[in-house]
Amino acid sequence: MPFRTIIEPFRIHSVEAIDFPTAEQREAALRRAGYNLFNLQADEVIVDLLTDSGTGAMSSRQWAGMMMGDESYAGSRSFYRFRGAVAELTGFAEVIPTHQGRAAERILFEVAVHRGDVVPNNTHFDTTRANVEHQGGEARDLLCPEGHDPALLAPFKGNVDIAALERTIEEVGRERVPLVMVTVTNNSGGGQPVSMANLRAVRAVCDRHGIPLFLDACRFAENAWFVKTREEGYAEWTPGEIAREMFSLADGCTMSAKKDGLANIGGFLAMNDAKLAAACRNLLILTEGFPTYGGLAGYDLEAIAQGLHEVVDPLYLQYRIRSTAYLAEKVEAAGIPLVRPAGGHAVYLDAKALLRHLAPDQYPAQSLAVELYREGGVRGVEIGSVMFGRPGAGPGGTELPAEMELVRLAIPRRTYTQSHIDFVAEVVLAVAARASSLPGYRIVEQAPWLRHFTARFEPLA
Repeated sequence: MPFRTIIEPFRIHSVEAIDFPTAEQREAALRRAGYNLFNLQADEVIVDLLTDSGTGAMSSRQWAGMMMGDESYAGSRSFYRFRGAVAELTGFAEVIPTHQGRAAERILFEVAVHRGDVVPNNTHFDTTRANVEHQGGEARDLLCPEGHDPALLAPFKGNVDIAALERTIEEVGRERVPLVMVTVTNNSGGGQPVSMANLRAVRAVCDRHGIPLFLDACRFAENAWFVKTREEGYAEWTPGEIAREMFSLADGCTMSAKKDGLANIGGFLAMNDAKLAAACRNLLILTEGFPTYGGLAGYDLEAIAQGLHEVVDPLYLQYRIRSTAYLAEKVEAAGIPLVRPAGGHAVYLDAKALLRHLAPDQYPAQSLAVELYREGGVRGVEIGSVMFGRPGAGPGGTELPAEMELVRLAIPRRTYTQSHIDFVAEVVLAVAARASSLPGYRIVEQAPWLRHFTARFEPLA
């Protein structure tokens, strides 16, 4: 009989000490930070679930590869190993390294998107949306109906609404849709996967209208694992085979290698269109660096190349998805509302359902995130009206709130043990027990773009 416990497919080789700030120290840190968890110092956090981006542990093979990094300005050996790994995985002919995923987004959208254009997606994440809007375009979310209900159990809640995609193209005209993008997995929607059948349907729509299809491929391997375990016909496929099939349905992708590249920094832009790639490389040289390093050190390129091989290991992915589900099960067993089923990289608490006494303009997800830190030094991130609200877009110039008010607890890869996750669950349960007493917040300072990174708050009476 198979064992029920899925153990980590690695041994711990090196450890890093964490700090344990007292309740008084955490309270002082919150006040100094303007109640924005991004403004905390890392040493003030006990378990850091702010993001899974660049926060994971690298393998011994990655560290060994970094010792072979070729730091030549042009024509680095490390670039060619990197390019080979990306090409083998994706099949794309043109590979452009960037210092991280948002740099790939900025370059692609600056070249491809013009004022008045519309970019459809299942759900744009924050930097993706901001980069589209910075070019004067509209980032339009076309998530399937199931994805709008956090409590609903459905296997592929990250799917694109195909009918809405067709309507959008007919409404705005093909000439105003420079590309369609699909985010795998759908981060803003709870880390939910996209099915292969849905990707094929999107591909068919794009083919009929002559529109390129790009993937936001940050978590492609986790999406491949969900396809393997949930979609009929893929149980015998390897994650690598599924990933290659996914990429074969697209014309290109942006990628933050800080997620499923298992690296601490880096990303890439890849595609088949040589003319578009040439324009992107010209912009890359202007803002990132020469095309064979793209803002990265040679040792970073080596780490990514190795990480792209390791991330499709079935043993790693089984452990990764199971460890996230473990936290979700503990939270759900206590009756705390969350996005179901668990995503691949994070557990998303439903602050709108938990903090019913707070209106959207009191930022319930921010309140819940702050309280998790206050209670136990656990740092998550608000994915609600602070991140996705639209100031001035509501009736009478009020703020248009986000559809969902979520707190994301993103689990870094190969970093925390089961006891850390048990501790996080205890903190969540303790906060939920006094949810009705949590205060709302108001913004006292904010930036015009991506305000959630730097905004300052104060609690309401």
